[in-house]
Amino acid sequence: MKKVEDNITWRKLDNTAQLFPVIANKEISHVYRISATLKKPVQPELLQRALEDTLPWFDVFRVRLRRGFFWFYFEENKNKSEVEDETEYPCRYIDPHGRRKFLFRVSYYGRRINLEVFHAVSDGMGAITFLKELTYRYIDLSKRQSGEKIGKYRPSEECILDQEDSYIKHYRKKKGKSYSTKKAYQIRGRKIYGSGISVIHGYVDLKDLKKTCKKYKVSVTKYLTAVLIFSIYEEYLNRQEEPHPICINLPVNLRAFFDSSTTSNFFAVTLIEFFSHGEKHTFEEVLSLVSQQMDEKITKTKIEETLAYNVAAQKNRLIKILPLFIKNLGLSYTFRRSSKSATTTLSNLGQIKVLSEYENEIEQFHVMMGVFKTQEIKCAMLSYQDQAVITFTSVFQESYLQKAFFRNLTREGIKVSIESNGVINEKV
Repeated sequence: MKKVEDNITWRKLDNTAQLFPVIANKEISHVYRISATLKKPVQPELLQRALEDTLPWFDVFRVRLRRGFFWFYFEENKNKSEVEDETEYPCRYIDPHGRRKFLFRVSYYGRRINLEVFHAVSDGMGAITFLKELTYRYIDLSKRQSGEKIGKYRPSEECILDQEDSYIKHYRKKKGKSYSTKKAYQIRGRKIYGSGISVIHGYVDLKDLKKTCKKYKVSVTKYLTAVLIFSIYEEYLNRQEEPHPICINLPVNLRAFFDSSTTSNFFAVTLIEFFSHGEKHTFEEVLSLVSQQMDEKITKTKIEETLAYNVAAQKNRLIKILPLFIKNLGLSYTFRRSSKSATTTLSNLGQIKVLSEYENEIEQFHVMMGVFKTQEIKCAMLSYQDQAVITFTSVFQESYLQKAFFRNLTREGIKVSIESNGVINEKV
């Protein structure tokens, strides 16, 4: 962060983050949630102390959003962040323009600690780092309350504290490719009354899932993307021809391709397409197409082209001197043009690992994403120990896609149990 005269520090938003303050509202929150479920009920006063101990180490999260003449920027937030009792639906709007507000919230419910983040602050990997450290500190304080000796808090050695803009650092000037503006197939259904969100968790045996992926000789993400597409093809297209493709947005963690340990955003989105030409498509055909596209698109060369396109505008001298309100008009226009290019999103945060001394205290993790008008159902997953948790968030009363998705998993012999708003641990 850079210093200013009144001892308040500030920093620029990373390249991806610049879009979110422009388009965020109550209908498009761009808030996601990552949760840790413990073995014992959460004590609010200890969680508050844990947050107060942990937050000073995370400059990325200890900010508020400010509006400059040329760009939005983050300013150090010296206010106190308060934990909340979870009483609302998940992933609700966090107003980024509130002068004193943090851009995240920590809440609790039963044995669960929730971290909800406005996407301008950090991506899923950065949020996981923060949530794990917060959870470690909470567990330590619980042990101290029970009489164990706990030393002064410092973040664990696995903690990532780098806040660089890795988009700029790894930018290489080359011809970049713009995002698709073609209209994708859109899922429709009856809306839940009010501001309600349906949440359905599928608890999947990780060994079964990996065994099936090994049979098809594909990664977990390739397999689940194909299952998602095929489920939409079955349930919504009814295996019929459709002029608009089923398109899945796949966020890709760029830290796997570049030397980066940033806690700020560092991801890109790859679009996987499937055109239905009638009733004869098989799952194996869909899986082959998905695998081929991912092999072609998720390479360092292609990702460098995406980075070049994303960063080029930010580096353009003419764009730099434009007032913020004009830049905002351009960003809004770009988002509107591309917002209908995806049917839904599938985000895989991968395997979550915690320090060995805390494994017996943490039962599971969850991740879920906020939805918006052109993507009113989304899917996110992660795995912890021997279980994968696949979560659908939706504004629809019906759960046709979710049922088809998990049904297609069980047909492969994968053990699945379901937890939802109304059905707890029902076998699929």
